[in-house]
Amino acid sequence: MVATWYDKNFENPAAGATMHPKYFLCAVLATIGLITSCNRSGESLQEEVFEESSLTQPPIMACGAHSQLKTAFFGDLHVHTAYSFDAPAYLMNLTPLDANRFARGQIIPFFPLDEDGVAIGRAKIDRPLDFLAVTDHSEFLGEWHLCTTPDSPMYESDFCRDRFRTDVRAGLALMGRVISMESPLRYKELCGEDGLMCQQHATIPWHGIQEAANQSNIPCIFTSFIGYEYTGTPGNSNYHRNVIFRNANVPELPVSYIDAPVDSQLWSSLDDVCDREDGCDYLTIPHNSNLSNGRMAPYRRIADTVEAKLDYSTQRLKREPIMEIFQHKGASECINGLSSVLGAPDELCNIEAVREIGATELYLVFDEREGVQSARQVQETTQECDGDKVGSYGMLGAGCVGLTDFQRSGLLVGLKEELRIGKNPIKLGVIASTDSHTGTPGAVLESSWAGAVYGEDNGTGRLQAGWLGLPLTTGIDGNPGGLAGVWAEENTRDSIFDAMLRREVFGTSGPRIRPRLFAGWGLPDDLCDADDMIAKAYEKGVPMGGDLLSVEDVEQQPKFLVYATKDPMGRKLEALQLIKGWLDSAGGMHNEVISVIEDLAGADSLCSVYTDEDFDSSQSAYYYLRVVEPSSPRWHTYDCARLEEDERPSVCSDGSYPETIREMAWTSPIWYRY
Repeated sequence: MVATWYDKNFENPAAGATMHPKYFLCAVLATIGLITSCNRSGESLQEEVFEESSLTQPPIMACGAHSQLKTAFFGDLHVHTAYSFDAPAYLMNLTPLDANRFARGQIIPFFPLDEDGVAIGRAKIDRPLDFLAVTDHSEFLGEWHLCTTPDSPMYESDFCRDRFRTDVRAGLALMGRVISMESPLRYKELCGEDGLMCQQHATIPWHGIQEAANQSNIPCIFTSFIGYEYTGTPGNSNYHRNVIFRNANVPELPVSYIDAPVDSQLWSSLDDVCDREDGCDYLTIPHNSNLSNGRMAPYRRIADTVEAKLDYSTQRLKREPIMEIFQHKGASECINGLSSVLGAPDELCNIEAVREIGATELYLVFDEREGVQSARQVQETTQECDGDKVGSYGMLGAGCVGLTDFQRSGLLVGLKEELRIGKNPIKLGVIASTDSHTGTPGAVLESSWAGAVYGEDNGTGRLQAGWLGLPLTTGIDGNPGGLAGVWAEENTRDSIFDAMLRREVFGTSGPRIRPRLFAGWGLPDDLCDADDMIAKAYEKGVPMGGDLLSVEDVEQQPKFLVYATKDPMGRKLEALQLIKGWLDSAGGMHNEVISVIEDLAGADSLCSVYTDEDFDSSQSAYYYLRVVEPSSPRWHTYDCARLEEDERPSVCSDGSYPETIREMAWTSPIWYRY
C-alpha cells in the first residue's frame, strides 16, 4: 500500500556518495521507452531522504505483547531491490536496507527520474508492515556484481562490455538462456572454468542482504528475515521459490537454480550448508505455480519408486510448508474448466487470473541466433496438460495447465498421493506477497499502484501489454499483489517462522483482513457469542494448517468456526466461504464452494459455526476459508480516470478488463486425514 508523489521543485543535494553504474538496466528500460536518460554517476539521495544513518539490532528479549491466542501480523516475503538483475530498483539505487526502511514507514526515492537519471519522486507506505523478507534473485548475484562494478576484475572484459552492458537483447538472452535450461551452467568466459569467480563475487551482495536484515530486525516491533529467490524457468515455465532463513545463521552463499535445478536438490543442497544443530534453519515458498505448466508437480527427476517418493514427501513436508497464493503475476488459488476435478464453476477464480482454460493466447517467442533475437508471434488455446506431461511458455501466459498449477486442485493431488504411498507431498498452507521489483514491499493499494516492475515514468505504460513483450511481468495483466499474514505469539523471527512451519498463516489480495478458521468434533454451536471464543476454539479444535484426526464414531460431523474481521482502514466484509475438497470412494476429485455467510450490507466482522452435514468419514478432505469484500475499483480504473479522455488507451473503455475486483483473504487449509 503505497502513496507516491513527485516534487517538481526538488533540488539535488551536493555531490556525495555515487550510485553504482547503470549501464545495462538503463539501456534496457530506455530501449523500451520507460525512461529517456540514465545517470551513470548521479548523487545519492539517501542523505536527503533519511534521518537515520544506521539501524542497530537491540538484544533479544521477551515481548510484552506475547499472546498464546496469537496475534495477526502482516508482511511481505517476496521483494526485489537493486541486487536483482531484472529490477528497476537499480535505477534508483534502492538496496535491501531501503526496502526495509520503506516497510517500516520511511520515505524512499522513487520514479520518475530526471533528465540525469536521478529519482526525483518519493514513495511512502500508507501503513508500516510487521515483517519482511527481501528476496533478491540468487542467480547472477556474482555475474551482476562483476559486470556492473567498475573496480571488478571483469568489468572491462569483452563479455561484460559487449555482451552484457552494451547489447541489451544479448544481455537479457544470456541470463534468460541460463535459467531456462533443465541443467544450467555458468558462463566460463565470465566465471572461469570452475565458476569460482562468480561465486566469490556473489558474497558481496549476499553479505549486504544479510546486513540489511540484521540491522533492520527489531524484536517485538519489526521482523526482518534473511532470504533470497531461487529462480528457474525451464522451458519458459515458472519454477520459482523463495528461501527464508529463521535467523542470522545462514550459509556462506545461497543455493541457486544453477546449483540445484530441481526442488529435491535444492533442499538437499541447503541441508548440506544449513545445519540445524548449528542454529541454521530454512523453509521454501513456491510462487506463481499458475505459470508452471505442470512443472511444480512433485517427484521431478527422482526414481519412480514408492521409497523415493516417500523420501521426497518427507523432505518437502519438512522444508516447504506453504505456498504463495497471490502476487502481482496473478492468483494461484483455482482455475475453472479442469476435467479431472468435479465442481461447479467459481466466478471468483477469474479475478486477477492470467490463465483461463479455453482462452486463446497470443504471445511472443524470442529466437536467438548468432546473438540476435528475432520475435515471432504464436497463438494457441490453453488446455489442460495431458496426464503427467508438462508444457512450456507459462511465463508468457501460454502452454498447458496442470492440476498442481493451482492450490485447490493441487491439494487434491496431495490427498490422492497420501492414500497411495502414505505421505502427502502437497500439504501447503498459503500466504500472499507482492513480488515488487521496485523495492517497495507492501505497495498493494489499488488507487496508487506504481507498478511492480517499473514506475510512473511511462504514463500509460502499465495499461499496455507488458515489459519486453512479456504479458505477465507487468502491465495491464498485473496487479499490486498481496500480503502475507501470520498468527503468531509475538513479532519475532522465531515466532513468525514457527507460525509458517505449522501453517497457521493466511494470505490477502491487499487488505489487512484477519481471518480465523478452526475445526473440531465438539465445537459449540454458540461459540461466536462466547467472550473466550478463540481460547475455546484452540481447546476444542485445531487451527488453520492443522490436521483434524478421525474419531471412532463414524457418524460424527466436523464443525468449523469461520471468523474474520475487516481491515481497520478498509471496506466492510461481504461473505465467508468455506472451500471443501475431497476424494470419493473411487478416488475421484471434487471441490465445493460453501457459502456460510453472505451479508450484502457489509459488516465489520462475520462469524459462524458451520457443520458439514455431507461429511463422509471414509473420504479424505481439506477445508479452507475464503473471505470476500464487496466490489471495488481495479487499479487500472484509477489510472484511466487520471488521463484525459483522448489520452486513454482502448483498455479503458473496451471492456477487455473488468473495472472492478473483489478483494479477498485465504486461510491455510485444515486437512481431514482418513
